[in-house]
Amino acid sequence: MVTGTEVLTGRVADANGPWVADRLLELGVELAHITICGDRAADIEAQLRFLAAEGVDLIVTTGGLGPTADDMTVETVARFCGRELRLDAELEAKIAAILKNLMARFSGVDFDAVRAANRKQAMVPVDAHVLDPVGTAPGVVVPGTPTVLVLPGPPRELQAMWPAAMSDDAVQQAIAGRTVYRQDTVRMFGLAESGLAETLREAESIPGFGDLEITTCLRRGEVEMVTRYEPHSVEAYRKLMDLVRARHGELVFSEDGSRVDDQVAHLLAGRRIATAESCTAGLLAARLTDQPGSSAYVAGAIVAYANEAKVDVLGVDPALIDTHGAVSQEVAEAMAAGVLRRFAADTAVAITGIAGPGGGTDAKPVGTVWFCVMLADGTTVSRQVRLPGERGDIRERSTTVAMHLLRRTLLGG
Repeated sequence: MVTGTEVLTGRVADANGPWVADRLLELGVELAHITICGDRAADIEAQLRFLAAEGVDLIVTTGGLGPTADDMTVETVARFCGRELRLDAELEAKIAAILKNLMARFSGVDFDAVRAANRKQAMVPVDAHVLDPVGTAPGVVVPGTPTVLVLPGPPRELQAMWPAAMSDDAVQQAIAGRTVYRQDTVRMFGLAESGLAETLREAESIPGFGDLEITTCLRRGEVEMVTRYEPHSVEAYRKLMDLVRARHGELVFSEDGSRVDDQVAHLLAGRRIATAESCTAGLLAARLTDQPGSSAYVAGAIVAYANEAKVDVLGVDPALIDTHGAVSQEVAEAMAAGVLRRFAADTAVAITGIAGPGGGTDAKPVGTVWFCVMLADGTTVSRQVRLPGERGDIRERSTTVAMHLLRRTLLGG
């Protein structure tokens, strides 16, 4: 249960829900719900009632542990669990010591007033277990059915407190029925999500298929299939993958969860790459440089929107542009050759296209993009693709196409 009006209204993205979900999966705990509510006692209590009615063993709350009036998670949890709040003198002293250290860097601060304001954070439900603060907010474990684990909202504090929370006896008892889950991620490129859906319908005849929890989504033009299952379903998953490979083998580029970005970074080890981009505004270069160690293989990048830039900076023959247009195989290859020379690289990628919203023609509508991967040994691979969507969609999908074309070229495919 994620609390915080700033999260509910979207001013702050929820980082805690997904992080806690991943940690619970690692522990073999099945996550039933992630809920988000504002800093209102009635709403917090309503969500606690809902989750308890669902029969969960453990409720994890994040946020609402500060000293201000809108921080009300602990007192609401105490009321929900039927426990009084009492001042924990030892905890109050710990918080005071933390505050004193923090206030030392400021002048003119009334420490006694700050301590009094933070005394609220030392109010703990009777018989609850206290988790020492990482910031100034302690965590709390309230044993019961369900057990309620109350954690701070700042991700840095929550994550640092997590090991202590999982070691608590009441939490361990609440998750005693955990199992072992395996989660495998398969990624495909060039496959429509409907095509995978058809394969999964065929897979329903596999014994034990119903025990596989499968989710699919389209992300950056790639189809991602995530399967979670328990040890007894290993054989069912193996047969599912046999079917997926048989139906879509050439389109499966990752069975270990690795992204195309990771694979390209590995393939570029020992090489120098440069990019020349028109419609993508340098987004491919940004993806390449987003990988650890990218400075070792990314030589440089040029964004050349104007035809003059293609000519002056990349050395594209203006006659090619006049004859074939800026969005063409000939210009894409000339851009790749130009950036290859410009940065003395051994690998180059060029992208030129029409991202919109205007500028398209019947012959070259918005979404028409030419790609070229060129290697110093003369290998040249060019492709034209028509991509759907608005300007942002076309740009992002273009970088994905370019990454896959680069991957296949470097693999010799």
